[in-house]
Amino acid sequence: MRDVLSRLKGERLRYWGVGATLLILALLGMAGFVAAGGMNTINAYAQEAAAPAATEAPAAAPAEAAAPAAEAPAEAPKAPPIVVNKADNTWMMVSSLLVLFMTVPGLALFYGGLVRTKNMASVLTQVFMIQCLVCVLWFIYGYSIAFTGGSGVTSPFIGGFSRLFLSGIAGPNGDFNTIVETFSLSVGIHELIFVCFEMTFAAITTALVIGGFVERVKFGTLCVWTVLWLTFVYCPIAHMVWFWPGPTGIAVDPTSASTAGFLWQKGALDFAGGSVVHIDAGIAGLVGALFLGKRIGYRSEAMPPHSMTLAMTGAAILWVGWFGFNAGSNLEGNQYAALAMANTFIATAAAGFSWMIFEWMFKGKPSLLGLISGVVAGLVAVTPASGFAGPMGALVLGLIVSPICLFMVTVVKNLIGYDDTLDVFGVHGVGGMVGALGTGILVNPKLGGAGIVDYSTCLTPKGCGVVAYDLVTQMTAQVTDVITVVLWSGIGTAIIFFILKLIFGLRVTEDKEREGLDISEHGESAYHY
Repeated sequence: MRDVLSRLKGERLRYWGVGATLLILALLGMAGFVAAGGMNTINAYAQEAAAPAATEAPAAAPAEAAAPAAEAPAEAPKAPPIVVNKADNTWMMVSSLLVLFMTVPGLALFYGGLVRTKNMASVLTQVFMIQCLVCVLWFIYGYSIAFTGGSGVTSPFIGGFSRLFLSGIAGPNGDFNTIVETFSLSVGIHELIFVCFEMTFAAITTALVIGGFVERVKFGTLCVWTVLWLTFVYCPIAHMVWFWPGPTGIAVDPTSASTAGFLWQKGALDFAGGSVVHIDAGIAGLVGALFLGKRIGYRSEAMPPHSMTLAMTGAAILWVGWFGFNAGSNLEGNQYAALAMANTFIATAAAGFSWMIFEWMFKGKPSLLGLISGVVAGLVAVTPASGFAGPMGALVLGLIVSPICLFMVTVVKNLIGYDDTLDVFGVHGVGGMVGALGTGILVNPKLGGAGIVDYSTCLTPKGCGVVAYDLVTQMTAQVTDVITVVLWSGIGTAIIFFILKLIFGLRVTEDKEREGLDISEHGESAYHY
């Protein structure tokens, strides 16, 4: 017994020692970068571009001595100051809470209901731990490396450290009045709200991944994995897709687009996270499933969900919270938020009904599991298109995505034989790809889409125009987006799991897995009856 306790104590010390060392090294490295001048980067979302003030002209010379007057140079365009509306602030605070509600309790209940009884508490603990840990890391450095401008050749792929420990977010007067611009010229929200909103995205994306390998992963390893994956996979992808100079930056100086993230520069459209959240999480979940291997008894023992009631409750909470996810991604309460809201209704409903019908046709009975799986597939697919597609385009997208995902989680999964426990790849990864590619088609105004705003024209007399739609150009950008995220997430996640496997090991022992992670990893049970 003493030897067993000694080994357990040594294992815990090893986890915490390495985990603490990684965190300390990361913070020291960032502090060193700041000391070396990394703070010179700025948050391009918060910049207010203003033309230099004109200097007073010198007194005119006598007419007879004057040289021919040269034509005065054209004055650089000036953007109006960014204005914050309290209603937009309020909407974004509510949206942040809605997305938090998606993770805890929504995703926790959805995932928990789908696993076996002996693993319910472990799933709830894992999801809640990720929410807490990601929140801390996001405020310390995650926001900075995802949503500020970088420097040098890495700037298209990763941000800088101007917001390390949220430095400077209080503003020069210490009143926390720093502002980020929305997608409308000179309309803003307070930056601290934006920090909170994007934190909820980082947390739910990281939590989604674990659905690929729950019921067998070590909790200590998962804690360290969360730190590494957020830092080296999620934050760079968020930067590549979503970081840009803002409407004012582009309107005043169109060349400032060169400071944006790699995929933003390529023209990729992702309104609320089709690639940043769902493809990213789906690929990472698949990689994790392959590294950890199949559960004991997979395909030889029955492993049905232990509570469809809780799974359905979680799915319903996800749908409600998703309005903050999609409509909130507009960053203000205008017509495009209304469009995203409408699309989140219609695509989701169509996908849920579509999955049910196809399952009924091919399996003989419509199931609740199929219905809620279709609902989630529809939410995933409409995410990148929610502010770009018209409602009828979103309807078509919802009808199409379900049979594709159903085919992936039944035929393809069984054919290849991988154990993606909760079908993170089949629903989120594949559904995200369908949505990302569909966005490139459905944004076309001729198909009822909203089109793409041409911010370079916003300061002209006619105001913001619309970019001429070209199918080949836009689909090339979308395909580039999908391939880049698949490679970055796949390779990055594989490297992280490989390192953790060498240091800690990834899965619990056979005895612990058979007993269930509730008792073997956490010493408690979700139920007492």
